[in-house]
Amino acid sequence: MLSRVTQLRPSLSKLLFYPPSRFVSNTKSSGAAASSVVPELHHAAKPVEHGEVSPYVKNPDYHGFSSDPVVDEWNMRIAFFFGISVALVIGGTFIHYLPDHGMRQWARREAERLILQREKAGLPLIEENYYDPNTILQPTAEES
Repeated sequence: MLSRVTQLRPSLSKLLFYPPSRFVSNTKSSGAAASSVVPELHHAAKPVEHGEVSPYVKNPDYHGFSSDPVVDEWNMRIAFFFGISVALVIGGTFIHYLPDHGMRQWARREAERLILQREKAGLPLIEENYYDPNTILQPTAEES
C-alpha cells in the first residue's frame, strides 16, 4: 500500500504546489461571440399551467423513487439501509473471513511448529545444508 502512495507522490505534488491556471487570450477576436454587450433583455416567459409538472415542484424533497412524498421517503430510507448499511456489514464480514491469501499465516504457524520441534530434539534451527549431501547424486568424472 505504501509503495502505491509513493508512486503517486510526483503527480500529487504537482497538483498541490501548482494551482490550476486560467489561460486568457489577449488577441482581438472578431465575430458575435466576442461581443460583451447584451443588446436587449427578454422577460422570462410565464409558466404554462397545463402540461407536465416537475416532481420537484410537487415534492421539494423528491428522491426519485415515487411521486408520492411518503412512499418516496420510505423507499429512499429502505434503499439506503440495504444499499449502504447491509452492504458494509455483509461486505466487511465477507472480506474478514476470506481465506489466507498467499498462505502467510499458515507459513508462520508451520515455522513456529518446526522451531519448537527442533528445540525439543536439540537440533540447530537451521542446518548447514538445505539438502542432505548423501542423497544428492553427482555426476562422476567420466560423465563430465
